[in-house]
Amino acid sequence: MRAACIDIGSNTTRLLVAEPDPDRPGALIEVAAHRAFVRLTASERRDGLPPIKVQAIAEAVAEQALAARASDIDALRVVATAALREAPGRAALLAHLSAAAGVEVEVLSGEEEARLAFAGATAPLDGGAERVVVADVGGGSTELAAGAPGGRPDWWASLAIGSGVLADAYLHADPPGPAAIAAARAAAAAAIAEAGCPKADVAWAVGGSATSLRRLCGAELTAAALDNALAQLVALPAIDAALLYDLHVERVRLLPAGLVLLAEVARAAACPLHVGSGGLREGVILDLLAQVGYT
Repeated sequence: MRAACIDIGSNTTRLLVAEPDPDRPGALIEVAAHRAFVRLTASERRDGLPPIKVQAIAEAVAEQALAARASDIDALRVVATAALREAPGRAALLAHLSAAAGVEVEVLSGEEEARLAFAGATAPLDGGAERVVVADVGGGSTELAAGAPGGRPDWWASLAIGSGVLADAYLHADPPGPAAIAAARAAAAAAIAEAGCPKADVAWAVGGSATSLRRLCGAELTAAALDNALAQLVALPAIDAALLYDLHVERVRLLPAGLVLLAEVARAAACPLHVGSGGLREGVILDLLAQVGYT
């Protein structure tokens, strides 16, 4: 069984094609992956997506659906997150994107997004931790979930603050200055504290910000390591940092906000974050596999 997920986010549209790993229950083998950057600003998500952005997302979805089907898949699911959750004219937009995908595009609730990200991050884990927190930092929102590895989360929160939202609100300069960073940090800390993020034995970070951080921090992200990476990143203009760390320049522009959010999650969970090898897309594919008996 080979399945695919296209994930339409506020910063990127991503495809994952995967199949079950016969040697590791709950784990997947990646067959193909593609990414397209289409950044949606806070004002665009609030007031309506301009036609040029709608067309760019539709083209990305169509290309990724074609790539998925070329990989001989058995099932495809296309999901959208905070990018389209509250978008004006959502029905017409979803119809346009569904036509591009060849299947219906589903808008996930915050709870469903948190559950799927938790499943994708924890399903392959061997155990050893009684309580796990998973942080999925997207562009338009941050999903947090906690529970026992491999099960359903017993606590979750969907915060209307992601790397794109935080960057749009506070981090306007290139690079952002100390006062702007401090304001962004205060907003992130307040949102996470209000949600009541619990302490954990181990925490996993998933999403675009987290995967990009391997090149700056390695696979384990303490609050101090994240603060240090942030200082290094904002010492340079985005284009220079992108060349230095071999990252997409649009990702570098959002990374300071992502670093701030993840550092505050690490402080709230009172443990280091580990960069997860799975997240929302893996959770969607695991759901597809479970529907046909591959568990």
